[in-house]
Parts: sequence; C-alpha cells; structure tokens
Amino acid sequence: MAGRSATPGRSVTSRALAILDAFGATSPRLSLSEIAERSGTPLTTAHRLLGELTEWGALARRPDGRYEVGRKLWDLGLLAPVQLELRQVAAPFLMDVHTAIRDTVHLAVRDGLSALYVERVSGRESVPVVSSVGSRLPLHATGVGKVLLAAAPAEVEEEVLRSLTRITRHTVVEPGRLRRELAEVRRRGYARTSEEMSPGAASVAVPVQVEAGRGLMVAAALGIVVPPHRRDLPRLVPVLEVAARGIGRELARTRDFR
Repeated sequence: MAGRSATPGRSVTSRALAILDAFGATSPRLSLSEIAERSGTPLTTAHRLLGELTEWGALARRPDGRYEVGRKLWDLGLLAPVQLELRQVAAPFLMDVHTAIRDTVHLAVRDGLSALYVERVSGRESVPVVSSVGSRLPLHATGVGKVLLAAAPAEVEEEVLRSLTRITRHTVVEPGRLRRELAEVRRRGYARTSEEMSPGAASVAVPVQVEAGRGLMVAAALGIVVPPHRRDLPRLVPVLEVAARGIGRELARTRDFR
C-alpha cells in the first residue's frame, strides 16, 4: 500500500477511504506522515481529513501522536451480517458454558495477527480478564488466539513467529516452542495457556468449525478463562466442544458461511 500515488481530482470520500485503507494488520498504528504516504494524500489534506475522521470516531489519536482505528468503526462492523449473525448464534451457547463453569467465556475471530473478541460472558465469580468485546489480543499469548493461529495459513503463522512479544514472564516467545504447541493444538483439538496474557489467568479454547464448500473451516474460537491453579482444564474441553459444535451447526445454516 505504501507509495500509492495521489490521483488528481479524487473526491473527498475516496481520499477519506484511502486514509482508512492505510491501516492493516501489520500497520495498526500510523503517524500522519505514514498515513499520507500510504494513502497517496498530500500532508495538509491528510491532516485535515484525519481531524474529521477522529472527531467522528472512525480513528483515534494516541498520546504519542499516532493514529489507530476508532471504536466507531468497530460498532459499525458489528452490524455486518457475518459478525452480527455470529454473535447472535453464539450468545446462548456461551451462556450455557458460563452457567456450567461460572468462569469467563469468550468468542474470538482472527483479524490479521490478532484475536478479535466478538462476544464475552462473565460474572462476579469470574477471573478478571484483559479481554473485552471489541478488543484485539496477540494470537500467540491467548488460548483462542492459539486455536486461530493453528488454523491460519502458513504465511500468517510465519509472520507471527517472526514477531513474538513477551507480555508476561510466561509468554511463549521461542518460535520453535510455539511451532510445536501449534502442532499439538492441531493434533488434540484444543489450546491451553497459563498466565501468558495476564498473571492469575489460565485458558483453554477450542475451534468453532463450519462445514464450507471445501470441507471444515475454522470460523471462530471458543474459550474460557479460569484460575491458573485449576487442574481440571482438560475436563472442561468437552463442555466447550459441545458448545462449539452447536455454534458451528447453526452457522452452517446461514448463507454467509456456506
């Protein structure tokens, strides 16, 4: 996208869309000059449009002066048929899991190199978590993220392995070790983490698979967060698998996932 040349006579709308298009999975935060270069927009025009987009909520300006996608776009994205349908279909299944386990249950999809949390159910007894609906967390440090990464194309896995960041002292940042973990996730059908994203929290997650034209595809990941001292994580997997199969069956009936 970088190096896109400016097109004379572009409408204000096309310039604004080009600015939004400058952001991506590998460039979630950009400076004014980077946005102008990537969108092919003159610096002064980019500055003016960024102000308008920020005021509306499409973008947000960080304390360091860089810009990132704003919450307003997330709110609009929730209205997209696939995302909305996913949340509506999954909600009762998440509630069933929460009722049975009493800990935080969440649903995530892969968004580039992040796990995007699209739904969550928690209660007073739940372990405090850093995820919230609309938040994006690293694929390599979360249970749902590892499930999604294990199902991702090889080029996505390689890109993640090249940029592993340590979040806690337990985060897996050795490429070889993470590669082995992902192979194990594919073999056994679920992922586990222990205090890799935040102290005091462990997780287990399973894929939500949907029958597509060429076979099964992983549409999302369903996970729970529990205290790290809990020893029965593998025994919770069947509960998640039952819910994941139910979500997958319902999604398969919708046009968007066929």
